[in-house]
Amino acid sequence: MQERQLISGCHDDSTGYNTQLLYFTCSSLSADDQRIYLISDKDGHPNVYVKDLNSGVEQRLTDNRHGILKSYVYFDGNPGRGLGKASVCLDCKRDVVYFIQDNLICKVAADGKVHILNNVPHGRMTAFTHVSDDGRLLCVPMTDGRILDYNPETEGFGLDRRPVYNIDQRVQQEQLNSYLCVFDTETGKLLYQKVVPLCWITHVQFNPSNPDIIMFNHEWPYKDCGIRRIWLYNHSTDQIVRVRRAGEDTFGNPRGFTRSANDWVCHEMWSDDGQVIIYHGGYANGPAMVGKYELRTEKYWEIALPDDYNAYGHFTMDHQQNLCCDGYFKYPEDIKKVRENSTDNGPDPHKKDGEYISRVLPFWDEGRLQWIPLCRHCSDWLGQDAHPHPIYNHAGTKIFFNSRDGKYVKVYASDVITT
Repeated sequence: MQERQLISGCHDDSTGYNTQLLYFTCSSLSADDQRIYLISDKDGHPNVYVKDLNSGVEQRLTDNRHGILKSYVYFDGNPGRGLGKASVCLDCKRDVVYFIQDNLICKVAADGKVHILNNVPHGRMTAFTHVSDDGRLLCVPMTDGRILDYNPETEGFGLDRRPVYNIDQRVQQEQLNSYLCVFDTETGKLLYQKVVPLCWITHVQFNPSNPDIIMFNHEWPYKDCGIRRIWLYNHSTDQIVRVRRAGEDTFGNPRGFTRSANDWVCHEMWSDDGQVIIYHGGYANGPAMVGKYELRTEKYWEIALPDDYNAYGHFTMDHQQNLCCDGYFKYPEDIKKVRENSTDNGPDPHKKDGEYISRVLPFWDEGRLQWIPLCRHCSDWLGQDAHPHPIYNHAGTKIFFNSRDGKYVKVYASDVITT
């Protein structure tokens, strides 16, 4: 077992600050793995930084002085003011960062020059954005602002002050809409806006091989999560299709669990070639699982995890479709730390008390996973920013992750063990 390597963050927890990776739907590393892009509040407000991993030199790329913008996950942020921490995404091939600040949709290159592309219309709430692999398109998911129309101080609960009401029920009852808003990254022009009724979209990802196809989600479905979470929109045909459907035609599942509307499904991600989607979740009244969907054949593979692998975690991929994970794994002799569970619980059935960063090799047809624990991440999981959200570097030689085991979130890495 390795020791984790501190990449960025304060060394002194008495006078420190928070530093975290960008969200896992994009890379936080330049294509050559020489620079890492981070969000840090070291100057008192969250801003985007780039750090040279060889020299250690950091450069601030944004100039935010108004705290955190209210959006998905950051429920108690400032309406219309501040940096949208959920909005920051990286075009790793061109070293261009996209972000929302004070409801302005912006981009900044490594030279530090900020360009305003467009703005978020009044009365809308944003979430995690995504840039196409060719760098031409930016998708900003938006939802009718009524979805988060509440006072976090009096009507919020938990560490993140999320609403006491069921958000998805409000969407259905009040017939709220989400919007896939796609912008030209050079001109800032809104190229199209696809209205998705009765839906709360928070995650969007362009297909790496075909930017006409956007994968999107229904966040926190209060019912039928097993079949309502993952969707595809094809702009060329203007069609929306469901990805995970109920059924028994699942490969590599020797334990015999079938796909059900009552399952919990989350955190979908494209493979590099745009032909495979992975996701994870849990079977209704059953164990956790990780799944794969093949676009061309419409086939499913799902691997049920051991019953005692019940610690919530995320799965992400490297360029060869090997996985990494920040939860689930445990040694038989492990005695878990007694700690307060994360207060940002969604509909997921598993406790957020995972301990390890693991490399995970899937053998889909055999229905098994090979777990290679690399290090303890030691995060307390308290709040979205403390979720480790591990990602591979592009070379597949390191895994980077967030952790807070004191007062502040920091970024760490672990070397990859290949066998």
